[in-house]
Amino acid sequence: MKRSHNSSGWRHLLAGLALGIAMMGFAAWVNGDSNPALKSPIGEKFWPSEFGADDQRGAANRMTPQRTVRAAQLIKQGRTFQLGRLYEQGMPVPGKRHFSLTIPGLPTGLPTGANQIVSNDELVSGEIGQVGTQFDGLGHVGIRLNGEDVFYNGNKLSEFGDPYGLKKLGVENAGVFFTRALLLDVCALRGNDRLPAGYVITPDDLKACLEKAKLQIEEGDVVLLRTGHGKLWMKDNQAYGEGEPGLGLAAAKYLTDHKVAIIGADTWAIEVVPNESKDMAFPVHQWNLTGHGVYHLENLDLEEIATAGASEFCFVFSPLRLKGATGSPGNPIAIR
Repeated sequence: MKRSHNSSGWRHLLAGLALGIAMMGFAAWVNGDSNPALKSPIGEKFWPSEFGADDQRGAANRMTPQRTVRAAQLIKQGRTFQLGRLYEQGMPVPGKRHFSLTIPGLPTGLPTGANQIVSNDELVSGEIGQVGTQFDGLGHVGIRLNGEDVFYNGNKLSEFGDPYGLKKLGVENAGVFFTRALLLDVCALRGNDRLPAGYVITPDDLKACLEKAKLQIEEGDVVLLRTGHGKLWMKDNQAYGEGEPGLGLAAAKYLTDHKVAIIGADTWAIEVVPNESKDMAFPVHQWNLTGHGVYHLENLDLEEIATAGASEFCFVFSPLRLKGATGSPGNPIAIR
């Protein structure tokens, strides 16, 4: 009798396990998840874009003449702030990326004409759109789905990739940003000199910053996040690159729900590193860039504008028109 009882128990246990596995598969089928093992923040069907099946601009479409006029009206003092870092030897560069600027020959152009004019030219090499202060374009980050590398608006890399420049989603499609920007100073909110690496910025952090500044996010805004991490730039590059405070996925969703155009920060990835989920790699990049066409501006210098106490200002940035590039260097400008 005892043996029979154990055998019956095992049969019930195995049946329960089989039912559980079946229900998991059914739930995946109902939710349209053909690959339940894939932990994707954007799912397996994140297109077509709200801007149309052929769109390549993403959230840049939120730039309108009305928004430009609205931003210009924020200029009261005429004071400008350069938010971009110097591009120089020794700046933090992730992984095996590199940056080099040389003057080939001094002078490069030898004396010419009766007036003996001479000139210098520079030679720059590196992943120019992905070092220093950098604007992440929509061809920068995607997701591998069922063997295909898929980017914003369902574009497959096998169809638009080219070693001499992307045939779609190149940064030249973004255009000019002349809009309103908000500085959300999470570092000051928390009373820190610098938020620690691994600090997860939450929707509550963002809401508290907005409440403190008595502001609300409007469609097409640029949202800049100050964490204090930028104080390490060229001071302790190793610590700067090892990890960072940044957006958690819930905060990223909060910003895309409010239809922002760009998210920028004084960090190299915008999102928290290490990630909240230890087995995920840069899911906020996928959520913003791949899923919603929202651009990133990384490695900003926000100390001067934070010291000035500016929370709302006019923002101007025009990515270099590098046809087929994944991103752009540049020097975003804030104007009060």
